[in-house]
Amino acid sequence: MLYEIHMLKNYPPTNLNRDDTGAPKTCTFGGVTRGRISSQCLKRSWRTSDLFKAEVGEDKLGIRTRKLPELVAQRLQELGVCPEFAEAVKPRISGFGNKEGKETKDGGSTAQVIFFAPQDIDAVARAVKEKLDACKTVKDMDKLKSKDLQSAVTSAELRPVTPDIALFGRMVTSDAFRDVEASMQVAHAISTNKISVESDYFTAMDDLLSGESMDETGAGMIGDVDYNASCYYLYASLDTDLLRKSLKDAENADVIIARAVPALLRTMAFTNPSGKQNTFAGHVLPSCFMLECKEQKVPVSLVNAFAEPVKGQDIVMESIRKLAAEADMTARCFGLPVRERLWFCMDKYPIHPECATKVCASFPELVEAASALLK
Repeated sequence: MLYEIHMLKNYPPTNLNRDDTGAPKTCTFGGVTRGRISSQCLKRSWRTSDLFKAEVGEDKLGIRTRKLPELVAQRLQELGVCPEFAEAVKPRISGFGNKEGKETKDGGSTAQVIFFAPQDIDAVARAVKEKLDACKTVKDMDKLKSKDLQSAVTSAELRPVTPDIALFGRMVTSDAFRDVEASMQVAHAISTNKISVESDYFTAMDDLLSGESMDETGAGMIGDVDYNASCYYLYASLDTDLLRKSLKDAENADVIIARAVPALLRTMAFTNPSGKQNTFAGHVLPSCFMLECKEQKVPVSLVNAFAEPVKGQDIVMESIRKLAAEADMTARCFGLPVRERLWFCMDKYPIHPECATKVCASFPELVEAASALLK
């Protein structure tokens, strides 16, 4: 099945996802400037959220890092390797992640950022330990080559991956780990309204300056930060069959999926990007959430509902109207079969598309209905 998620979130002044100048990311759509949150930003905020970790289990999730040498050294010591050997082999492990096995200059990190499952780290550690067991002294380790150690890590295709790797995918250039096609596609979120970036000029006052003399006036520092206020349309699709295929080697895969999918939906609704949150505290919930379930896997974003930007004082109400109208028009004009179309709006927005198969009174009701479709 294909799950498609359409969500509207209305943010106050925020700077959730910055570009290289520190300004909120933007794009041009429909001939006007829109606010934008990159798909990379959204996916990271979801997979690293405390909510997702708590519901799926932090020990069942992966870690995306270059610090494989440190993780393997820790695991080697857990397997009984002495600290001296575990520390000395770290430069060899820094060559993992590329075909040539070339070690990095610092020897403490890999050249490539890789998404690791706990089983990947354990497999590397056990393969390295087997080689270390043949070394009597640290000097004997000179003959160990990173490329050979990498080749010793086998059964990559049979090694289970974690739900977050199965959801968001992994591409590697090493046979020690397998590529995983992402079962989830996430679009860059864009604002339904035209935006203009504004700037906050701020000062930081020195508490010990009394202002009684000319030497004690003024601010301790001054600065500025850019922001905008936008109602964002977020779209993502999840291929549950591909998710199941990627997790086929995991223990209790059906249980993992039954837990991960509703956890993901709740995380998408309740989690926001962390950019400049200490400054703006832009923590909001979705005003509208629609989930479509299709047996025929034809993904369709409804972003063109906002090709003409939303205007007026209540941009949330107008955005919901446009989304509902686009859903109805798409259903009417193309007739794509949809098994279920679940719709939820907050009480103050009594709007729903005619094509909705179920209008949910609450978000938990929508999640429960979506979870039931997995069975």
